Amino acid sequence: MDSAAAVLSQYADMVYRLAFARTKSRYDADDVLQEVFLRYIRSAPSFEEEEHRRAWLIRTTINCSKTLLASAWFRKTVPLEDLPAAERTEAGEVYDAVMRLSLPYRTVIHLFYYEGYSVAEIGRLLDCREATVKTRLHRARNQLREALKGAMDDV
Repeated sequence: MDSAAAVLSQYADMVYRLAFARTKSRYDADDVLQEVFLRYIRSAPSFEEEEHRRAWLIRTTINCSKTLLASAWFRKTVPLEDLPAAERTEAGEVYDAVMRLSLPYRTVIHLFYYEGYSVAEIGRLLDCREATVKTRLHRARNQLREALKGAMDDV
C-alpha cells in the first residue's frame, strides 16, 4: 500500500481520533490530520511492514499536535465548544472523563485502549520508558475511577 489515497483512507480515522484526543478540538484535529498526511506525501517514506507505517503516522500525529499545542498562537486563543453534548458522536460519561484528563494521561489511555498498543509500543512511540507509560496508565485509571465513581453509583 504505497498510494497516499490508500494510506489516507485506511489511517485517517486513527490519526484524527488521536489528534482529537490530544487537542480536544475537531478543528485542531482536522489541521493535525492534514499536516500529518502532507508530511507523509512530502517525505514519501517506505516501510518494511505495515506496523511501521502505522507507528510513523502515530508518532507524526503526536509531534504535530505537540507543535500545535506549544505554539504561541494556540496558547493565546480561547477554545470554543465544538459540539453540543447531544451531537457528540462519542457520547458517554467515560469519554467525557477521558477528555478531562491531562494530555499525557489522555494520550496513553487513547493509545492503549482505543488503538490497542502495548505498554512497550507506547513507550517507543512516546519516546519514554515503559515504567513511565505504566505509571501514566495507572494514574489515569485512578483519576477515571474517581471521576466516574459518582456516576456509577447512580446506576
